[in-house]
Amino acid sequence: MKTIAIIGKPNVGKSSLFNRIAKQRIAITSDFSGTTRDVKEHEVEISEKPCKILDTGGLDDRDELFENIRVKSIEASELADIIIMMVDGKMLPDDEDKKIFYSLQSQNKPIALVINKIDNDKEIERAWEFGEFGAENIFPISVSHNRGVTKLLQWISSYLPENKPELILETNEDDFDLDDFAPKMDIKEDEETNEINVAIIGRVNVGKSSLLNSLVGEERAVVSSIAGTTIDPVDENITYKDKIINFVDTAGVRKRSKIEGIEKYALMRTNDMLENADIALLVLDSSEPFKELDERIANLADKNNLGVIIVLNKWDKRLESYEESIDEIRDRFKFLAFAPIITVSALSKQRVYKIKDLILSVYENYKRRISTSKLNELIKKATIRHQLPADKTKRVKIYFATQYDIKPPKIALVMNRPKALHFSYKRYLTNKLREAFELEGTPVLMYPRARGEKDESQSE
Repeated sequence: MKTIAIIGKPNVGKSSLFNRIAKQRIAITSDFSGTTRDVKEHEVEISEKPCKILDTGGLDDRDELFENIRVKSIEASELADIIIMMVDGKMLPDDEDKKIFYSLQSQNKPIALVINKIDNDKEIERAWEFGEFGAENIFPISVSHNRGVTKLLQWISSYLPENKPELILETNEDDFDLDDFAPKMDIKEDEETNEINVAIIGRVNVGKSSLLNSLVGEERAVVSSIAGTTIDPVDENITYKDKIINFVDTAGVRKRSKIEGIEKYALMRTNDMLENADIALLVLDSSEPFKELDERIANLADKNNLGVIIVLNKWDKRLESYEESIDEIRDRFKFLAFAPIITVSALSKQRVYKIKDLILSVYENYKRRISTSKLNELIKKATIRHQLPADKTKRVKIYFATQYDIKPPKIALVMNRPKALHFSYKRYLTNKLREAFELEGTPVLMYPRARGEKDESQSE
């Protein structure tokens, strides 16, 4: 699959063109210089030909952060098959733009000089001033007004191979009648997948991007000492033991009062990423005291019912002993009592390799299916050992238990008085399940239901 890299200085419209080609708002756009900091990629079709586009950070070197962004952008251009060099048509050509263009041109790849912000015919003359670059392919466009973009896409399409139609085999589905199950529940079949979606979450500057780089074995995300370096979530995947692990390094979360400008969009994007994740790596900084914000971020994983691994980073600079740290985490994050804890140093890569095996283990538990017979046997023993509390002198019974979904395990308790099941008894049953089955790292959701009641959205 051919790759197209969009390159240029900050605020020339690279992310807007990226979104235009992708036909959806993927990259965050704003008037702030340096909004895009990591390389964002997305698979698209241009003239029904599949390809991959890369949105890169602006080429600038004003400080440590921008220098790192520049390095990532140049690396992306070297990996690409086609290069789009964007400039600001509202500005006059300058020597820095020429220097960038000639450097990209030396890679001997198809390259287009795209002059953006040519919003009307009166401004077209200004675009031709860029002719001094000596570019063979020049496209004056306006991304915001969708002017000239079609011609650019036609040029890109000319360098893309024809799409070969896939052979589709017709198969007959096996007959399967859910009415054979009693009571009637919408029992969902397991979806076979080889992919695991992992979101890396945490406060700003706890080392999330460094952890991503260590996990994938390359400098994929921009890292700097400047808090809030990651704005757009960064996607990267690796193949490990026949599984494809998709990592997303999400933007660091600040206190609400300190969230400014483009970070509001970043926080919204982080929430969107968590909705599609299977597992969250909750990154904590062991070199400083834990904060209330750490707990609020952890609640995002809990809210989305994700598998969780607590990653205690910067362990080489830890403030407390292992026992003290574990005790404090278990006390602060009682709602994540099921989550395993691992101590690492992302920068030195100390114990980072163990996270991959832990991800596979937690994922297996996250999609664990408990047979109905074993589940009911356990519930029966648990209720005999500790009888269900009565509801105003009326006896409360559990008739039947069934697991109807996974990711995470969701269990329906069919009862005569479902509203009478106290949360403490539900917690007791959950603990019994954890004792009997391997469920480390995953939440277990239990929903009391009346006989014959269908599952809707399990909104409790």
